[in-house]
Amino acid sequence: MSQEKLQHFLQSTGVINAGQAQEVAAYFTPRTLLRQELLLRTGQISQEYLLLTSGYVRAFACDPEGLEVTTAFTGPGQVALEVSSFFTRVPSLETIQALTDCEGWTLTHEQMNQLFHGRPEFREFGRGVLVRGFAALKNRMLEMITTTAAVRYDRLLAASPEILQHASLKMVASYLGVTDTSLSRIRKVSSQKEG
Repeated sequence: MSQEKLQHFLQSTGVINAGQAQEVAAYFTPRTLLRQELLLRTGQISQEYLLLTSGYVRAFACDPEGLEVTTAFTGPGQVALEVSSFFTRVPSLETIQALTDCEGWTLTHEQMNQLFHGRPEFREFGRGVLVRGFAALKNRMLEMITTTAAVRYDRLLAASPEILQHASLKMVASYLGVTDTSLSRIRKVSSQKEG
């Protein structure tokens, strides 16, 4: 598994140069996940910060009735992480599961702290990644309030069409906050617009 994608990701915020990216990348460990394998289970403390270079994972939590609700889809070039558990060392309320076979690079919590304390450029990089993640989470929360399910579906389709190839309709429906039946209607209307 090549480190080129990892080094490119490390340079993505513009605060780490090529030489620094090569040095920081040495802290990461290659990681593979098989389809359906769990990166994190509800109740565990998150130990891994995973940058995906190929494949797709989803995060989900269970509602009071025990139904799985998908909270995130993560693909190549993105970080699969339960932020709260990883950084505050509390048991996770989410499970992270591979939708496909995946490859990527991981850091442990201890390695992350070593880099944060020892490399100012990595601290700035980490801050940039967390800010982007927080902004995306805030936008998703507002989108759930301010847009229709059809608009949310269209945006998901535009941003990540491959998710629909790897995630079940039930997973996508729960992510969009609708029932399977509603999603089927939305998809039918959407395909008629395209046709």
